[in-house]
Amino acid sequence: MQKSLILSAAVAAVLAGGAHAEELTGTLKKINDTGIITVGHRESSIPFSYLDDKQKPVGYAMDLCHQVVAAVKKKLNKPSLVVKLVPVTSQTRIPLMVNGTIDMECGSTTNSKERQKQVGFSYSYYVTAVRMAAKASAGIKTLDDLNGKPVVTTTGTTSDRYIKQNEQGKAIDVKNVYGKDHAESFLMVDTGRAAAFVMDDILLASLIANSRNPKDFAIVGPALSVEPYGIMLRKDDPQFKKVADDTLAAIFKSGQINTIYNKWFMTPIPPKNININLPMSDKLKEAIKTPTDAGI
Repeated sequence: MQKSLILSAAVAAVLAGGAHAEELTGTLKKINDTGIITVGHRESSIPFSYLDDKQKPVGYAMDLCHQVVAAVKKKLNKPSLVVKLVPVTSQTRIPLMVNGTIDMECGSTTNSKERQKQVGFSYSYYVTAVRMAAKASAGIKTLDDLNGKPVVTTTGTTSDRYIKQNEQGKAIDVKNVYGKDHAESFLMVDTGRAAAFVMDDILLASLIANSRNPKDFAIVGPALSVEPYGIMLRKDDPQFKKVADDTLAAIFKSGQINTIYNKWFMTPIPPKNININLPMSDKLKEAIKTPTDAGI
């Protein structure tokens, strides 16, 4: 009888192990099979995902994603899981997700319904408004003030769409120019090659705070859109999405999100020890209180 019980237990253990292996799908299966989780990150999306003075990816989004990685390690029982960091840009992030190069993307990526046709998103961890940055001395206050002037946005971002929409709606003639990343786009305004940079206001505030002369710039104009950021994931991958969502929900519910937010938005951050000094918005507080992955 005892041998029979032992044998039954052994068989049950084997079957359980097999069932567990069969249960893994999509990204979790890929990670489990390879022993590697690949995290896409930005290089200049301050304070979400950027390189510090040691060329290490850091930021608000990176802190949250590291906790998702920890949750994946725990779920797969792989504490020594290799974490591979891959830099992405606005232009490459979606193709690299779709072709399987990266498993998650941690940056400043807007969750839009258009993008949901290709990729998935976690719960929103930030909410921003699209506005314009211009030289304070330029006298630019509204979109009408851009008529006949070059306006920059970063290649592959949603802000480009809002420029075009408002050109048509307000019948203004804008020359669209593009930067390869946010740093280059801002530099074009700084050097006079563009009259304004249309982008998420937090990214504009970060770039201005880290510039040589912050007082030379102003964030102006109306909010062209209010946009939620989320961790970008593979489309139709509910198993991995649940790990990301559950991790964020726990961070929100515990209040740990306030500590992480204050670290990156309300205190000096590397590499220049600049304080962005941007209190949490009501829209973000709402997203934390009631987590959602709804896109715009």
